[in-house]
Amino acid sequence: MMFSEGPRVPALTEAEGQVVDAYLAVLKRLSSVNPTQTTGTYTALRAAQALVSETRALRDALSLMFERHEKEIHVRTMTKALQSLDGDRFLPRLGPSGEEVPPGGSS
Repeated sequence: MMFSEGPRVPALTEAEGQVVDAYLAVLKRLSSVNPTQTTGTYTALRAAQALVSETRALRDALSLMFERHEKEIHVRTMTKALQSLDGDRFLPRLGPSGEEVPPGGSS
């Protein structure tokens, strides 16, 4: 059976790959914490707790890049990698929902 190939992930160093993976994990958690996108405080709390771990992993991946003298982030390559891995699926969940809030601030 033949599978159609999706967009290819560009060649990344090991550290760059870890940055991309950790960044996507942060986006996923952050989208779950967004108070305009969730209905339960427990779910948001658990996502916020996990966000701490995910941001540490991102920090560690960036530190690894720096330690390996990978001092530049190649924006086009990273953008292509994030797009290839469907990173923009989180964008709609990161901002306010499309619902209007009545005057007074609560719904």
